[in-house]
Amino acid sequence: VQLVESGGGLVQAGGSLRLSCAASGRTFSKYAMGWFRQAPGKEREFAAAISWSGGTTYYLDSVKGRFTISRDDAKNTVYLQMNSLKPEDTAVYYCARSLRFGSRDSSDFGSWGQGTQVIVSS
Repeated sequence: VQLVESGGGLVQAGGSLRLSCAASGRTFSKYAMGWFRQAPGKEREFAAAISWSGGTTYYLDSVKGRFTISRDDAKNTVYLQMNSLKPEDTAVYYCARSLRFGSRDSSDFGSWGQGTQVIVSS
């Protein structure tokens, strides 16, 4: 599967963005998916994941209640709705296919997209 992220940009603190991750291939609906982020000078960190059915999600504690991951299998797309954004959310955001659902380790995800930049100004 190939993944292409979009929707990043510059937003003021307290604002919202919705990221999209479009997947190629006919088997998207069989995959659990996740979002990671990487801030300058920091390691890539897990942000959110969603099961293949969409019925189960889990989040990084610092984004819980502000971010929502969802999927639309008819459009082969997974979304990350980000509300109440903070400057510390500034990062490049990546989507990836989960190889082991429940994990937060980047080594348990594959087929990484190229990323989309999110900048939150204070």
